Amino acid sequence: MPHGRLTAVYDEVVARNPGEEEFHQAVREVLENLGPVVDKHADLADAEILRRLCEPERQIIFRVPWADDDGRPQLNRGFRVEFSSALGPYKGGLRFHPSVYLGIVKFLGFEQIFKNSLTGLAIGGAKGGSDFDPKGRSDAEVMRFCQSFMTELHRHLGEHTDVPAGDTGVGQREIGYLFGQYKRLTNRYESGVLTGKGLTWGGSRVRTEATGYGLVFFVDEILRASGNSFEGRKVVVSGSGNVAVHAIQKVHQLGGRVIACSDSAGYVVDEDGIDLDLLRDVKEERRGRVSDYAEERGGNARFVQDWPIWSVPCDVALPCATQNELDEAGAKQLAGNGCGVVAEGANMPTTPDAIRLLREAGVTFAPGKAANAGGVATSALEMQQNAARDTWTFEHTEEKLAGIMHSVHERCLETAEEYGSPGDYVAGANIGGFLRVADAMAALGLV
Repeated sequence: MPHGRLTAVYDEVVARNPGEEEFHQAVREVLENLGPVVDKHADLADAEILRRLCEPERQIIFRVPWADDDGRPQLNRGFRVEFSSALGPYKGGLRFHPSVYLGIVKFLGFEQIFKNSLTGLAIGGAKGGSDFDPKGRSDAEVMRFCQSFMTELHRHLGEHTDVPAGDTGVGQREIGYLFGQYKRLTNRYESGVLTGKGLTWGGSRVRTEATGYGLVFFVDEILRASGNSFEGRKVVVSGSGNVAVHAIQKVHQLGGRVIACSDSAGYVVDEDGIDLDLLRDVKEERRGRVSDYAEERGGNARFVQDWPIWSVPCDVALPCATQNELDEAGAKQLAGNGCGVVAEGANMPTTPDAIRLLREAGVTFAPGKAANAGGVATSALEMQQNAARDTWTFEHTEEKLAGIMHSVHERCLETAEEYGSPGDYVAGANIGGFLRVADAMAALGLV
C-alpha cells in the first residue's frame, strides 16, 4: 500500500483492533484501491473520512443466557456492529456459528458498507450474530436462544434505525423466533425491522434465491460485456448451501453447466451437470453430504475427499462457501486450467494472494461486495414492500433484482474507467462503494 495517508489509516486500524485479522484484511483490500481517490479528492482526506469510516459508529456485545432441553443453563455471546448509517438505516445479517467473534462481525460489517452502497439503495452497513451453533439443537432450544438474543438486541433495532437479516445459521425459522420476540417486547407489528421473513408474514419473494441469482446475473453482465454468455460454459460452484444451490439453478437456466459443487468433506464432479433436484433432496431434505449425491447419482459422478474443488477445469468459478476458501494454490489451478471468470458468492472467500494471482493471470475477478450484493438488495426490496404494506410477484421482484445487479455492474465498470483502472472490478467496486458513502458523510458533517 504505497500511498502514505492510506498506510497511516491501515496502521491505525491494526493498532486499534489487535488480533482481528479478518477485519484487517477487509480494510486493507479496500484501502489498496483508494490512492487515486485520495489524490483527486483532497477534501475527503482532510475531513478524515477514511479514518472515521474504519471505526464503527456503534459496537454492541452482550451475553445470551438460555436453557437447553434438559434445563441446563447455557451461555453465548451476542454481537451487533453498526458500522455506518450515512446512507440509511443499518442493514446487514445475523450469523449464528461457533466461529463468530468480534473480528468476524467487523469484517462482515465493513464489507456491508460498500456492498450496500453499490446497490444505490438507501441502506447503511452493519452485521451481527453469535457464537451459538444451531446445528443439532431442537426447535425449542433454538427458540429459547433467539428469544434471549432478541431480548437484549431489540432496544437497538427499528425500521428506521437498524434492520437485520439472516446469514449463516439464521434462516426463516430463526428470523421467525426473533421477530416474534421483538413483537412481544415492543407491542408493535413492525414488519420492516427484520428481513428474510416468511411469505405469509411480511417476507419477499426471491429473497431466498437472491444472493445466488444476483451472483449469476452479475457474471452474466461480465460475460455480455465481452460479447459472451453462459451458453455452453462449464461452471464450478463451491459450497452446496443456499447461495450455491440457487447459483446452480440460475446458471442452468441461462444455458451454463455446473459440473462440481462441494461441502466441508470434499467435492463432487458431475460432467453431465449437477442434478439440482437430487442435490436439493440430499442437502436440504435429508441433511446429507455431497458424497451421498455422488453415490445416488451414479454414472460419471464422482466424489473427491479432502481436496480443493479448484482443481476441476472450468470456464467460470463461483466460490460460495466461506471466507478465504480460495487460496493462492487454488487460484494457480484455476488460471492454469483456463478459467476466465471468478466471482465471489460468499463474503471474502478469496485470499489477497489469490486475488493478486488471478488478476495478474488475466482472469476477470469480481469481488463479493459487488457480485453477491443481490441478497441485501432484495432485503431492501422487502423493506419497501413492508413500508407500503404491499406484496410483489416473483417475476416482478426478480426483474427488480436483475436491474439492480445490472446497475451495480455498470457502476463498477464506469468507476474503474474514471479512476484509471479500466475493466478492474475490484477497483470499481471499492472506489464506487466508497465514494457514495464518503459524499454522504461529508454532507452530514462531523457526526
